[in-house]
Amino acid sequence: MSTPPDLASFSQASEARFEPLLADRLDEVLRVEQRAYAQPWSHANFVDALQSGYEAQMLVADGYVLGYFVAMKGVDEVHLLNITVAPEFQRQGWARVMLDALALWARGQGAQWLWLEVRVSNLRALRIYEKHGYRRVGQRKGYYPAGNGQREDAVVMSLPL
Repeated sequence: MSTPPDLASFSQASEARFEPLLADRLDEVLRVEQRAYAQPWSHANFVDALQSGYEAQMLVADGYVLGYFVAMKGVDEVHLLNITVAPEFQRQGWARVMLDALALWARGQGAQWLWLEVRVSNLRALRIYEKHGYRRVGQRKGYYPAGNGQREDAVVMSLPL
């Protein structure tokens, strides 16, 4: 399904659940990605992640994609590559739900750490991660494309599990 045309019709009592992000749902995920970011992941980025066997989960309710995450397992760590809440479902706690699910999965994989990068300009995401226990551990210069040939720095964050 696509984005709900009328959020008033979306029931807050709906049951949210995780489902594997599979290739047959990529069009829905891409629509969310493109609404959420000025520099979204491409179809090829998602296909590469799925073909690489990365952990990719969608959070859905009433057939709508509330959000999703993609994470890569390493030896004793997990690297969060993408986490997105659909714009119309932001500020409802879904990012925390997905971060909790990610941490549970990572612990089950034997990971000792979670790692991520976030744009220096994404203050809302930085606050969410910090409230969730992530700590700033570094910065990557020019890590993200920023349009018009520009680049934006990333804050590197980690969470011990």
